[in-house]
Amino acid sequence: MKIAVIGANGQLGSGICSAFSGRHEVLELTHDDIEISDGKNVLNVLGRMRPDLIVNTAADHVVPECEKNAGKAFQVNGLGALNLAQAASELGCKIAHFSTDYVFDGVTKQPYIESDKPNPLNVYAATKLAGEYFTLNYCARSFVIRVSGIYGKVPCRAKGGNFITTMVKAAAERPEVKVVNDEVLTPTPVSAIAGNTLSLVETEEFGLYHMTCEGCCSWYEFALAIFETMKLKTPLSACSVSDFPSPVKRPFYSVLENDRLKRIGLNQMPPWREALMAFIEENYQ
Repeated sequence: MKIAVIGANGQLGSGICSAFSGRHEVLELTHDDIEISDGKNVLNVLGRMRPDLIVNTAADHVVPECEKNAGKAFQVNGLGALNLAQAASELGCKIAHFSTDYVFDGVTKQPYIESDKPNPLNVYAATKLAGEYFTLNYCARSFVIRVSGIYGKVPCRAKGGNFITTMVKAAAERPEVKVVNDEVLTPTPVSAIAGNTLSLVETEEFGLYHMTCEGCCSWYEFALAIFETMKLKTPLSACSVSDFPSPVKRPFYSVLENDRLKRIGLNQMPPWREALMAFIEENYQ
């Protein structure tokens, strides 16, 4: 396949490019190459390339900034997804679009499956949910993939680094590190997402999917595993989200269950702790 990856220089996009390039022709597109909020530009750029698959990893995902500028967030996360889905439909190709665990409110405290009703609590989540609907309803040959707590080799362009590098830096610079213990999720490396996405997009099993590692933990438990594995000596303590007041509402529980992947026999996601150990061994030791 000829695959156009939107956001190819980002944390997720770079991992997708790396995983896909061994089996397919990958066309790497950054913001300098395509403006997804401009429908004419999208169709012109992709029309020249004629890809068999579009993979959209581009997103406005700095949650507090989305809250301040809802219009900009919707331009990228909502209308951008619409423009790409319409282009995919017109060009007769597949599209894979990435979304987020934040579309849920976390009230149930049970792992969410794809058929559970979303209830986004903030602008970022609401605009990402709009992008899901646009993708699924404007391109019949579409995959929408929800992910959670991603981390990878390439730093997140908007936030810088990943949670592991943040913890290493904090341990080196602070006398004590505090991490919240009342937000529960499933941290998942980009490499695992990219590999499982590759297997999925080579099928015709279109629709909505959850794709995270197995199991769950709080951010504190994730940090503790990092500290223990990397033998960081700085004291680490648990705290509450309420210790860091924020005007942005976030779900306290956003664990996803890979129900649809399991139903089609394509769940290749490892346990979160096993994935973390492998990532640290490969990148830090």
